[in-house]
Amino acid sequence: MEAGEEGVDRVVDSKDFQQQSKALDKLTDHVEDRQLDSSRVQTAMASIAASKEADWNAMRMREKELAAVKINSADVDIIANELELDKKLAERTLREHKGDAVAAIRSLLH
Repeated sequence: MEAGEEGVDRVVDSKDFQQQSKALDKLTDHVEDRQLDSSRVQTAMASIAASKEADWNAMRMREKELAAVKINSADVDIIANELELDKKLAERTLREHKGDAVAAIRSLLH
């Protein structure tokens, strides 16, 4: 390679580097323009926490409702044995269907 050709390669590399640098600057400038202020972040975090709390309370209420449903333990045993399921799953499904064994079995089969 001659000494002159090496200079040409450096010029081409330098132009590519400058183009890449400009493209990167455009990307980072765009992100810097969209920085969030702390009050908006705090509001969003409070909203997420409130939503999580509401979901937790709804789940607890649902569990209380299901626990109040009267079910026949023989139905739980039949569903668990015939469908080869865990008794807890059979019991929960039966509670979700308000003790209706036929509806519980149908939902498990579909």
